[in-house]
Amino acid sequence: MAVYYLAKAQRDLGDSAGSRAGMQFVADGDGRLAPAARRGLAHLARLAGDFPTALVTARTLGWAGRQHRVEGDILWPHGDVHRAASAYATARDQAENHGVAGERATSQAQRALVLAFTDPDQADDELHLTEQYLTGLDLRATGFTLRTAALIREAGALPSLDTARALRTEIRDAGITAAEAVLELALAFHHAVVGETDQVRAVIDRLNELTRTGDHAHYVDIAHFMAALPLPGSSAIRWTESEEHVRSSWRRLVEARQEHLRAED
Repeated sequence: MAVYYLAKAQRDLGDSAGSRAGMQFVADGDGRLAPAARRGLAHLARLAGDFPTALVTARTLGWAGRQHRVEGDILWPHGDVHRAASAYATARDQAENHGVAGERATSQAQRALVLAFTDPDQADDELHLTEQYLTGLDLRATGFTLRTAALIREAGALPSLDTARALRTEIRDAGITAAEAVLELALAFHHAVVGETDQVRAVIDRLNELTRTGDHAHYVDIAHFMAALPLPGSSAIRWTESEEHVRSSWRRLVEARQEHLRAED
């Protein structure tokens, strides 16, 4: 148990090598926490940009390893937001059937996040449901997901970036790098929708700093894709689809939001 929770803390603090060793040790032991450790290994592969390995591992997890939530985590960085939303809904419903309130709230928050990229109107309902599920729970990272989803829902029409700046400060104080990287991606989406290429480049600079260890580096690529910017060189990210397919998927989400905003004018 101690090895698993140390490995989990190491992952959250950016020590992926230490976390991977601990998770592998627990998974090999095939004890009570082995499914959670295998989930941790899938997360670590995803963070390193090795999506094929993450997906293969995810498909072995079952409910105990939170398979559907992990699959959602792999799908949405590819711009496959509808399949990701479906995976998160399944994860949420399974959690509800098992009476696991925290897992239910986390899966629902992730569903709200991904749908915010593609369907602002539906995202409203998903955000409200997430708020209900979070009532009475102390899930700080999930709360950050909810607030980032709300920003994505308003991308292209944000009246001010003050809310995003305040959220960035809170996330940094909490030391949750993953949450900060997703927040920056939300800002990249907003600036790409508005056509502020220089601001997207500023986001990319911040993402490069956040991902200098190599973890979460796929967000740097996605920010480029959103703004139709070329990558500065060959990418180390291993997608489950072609790089061009992922690029096109994210660019279509930006263009769909632009069309949505024009239709509202």
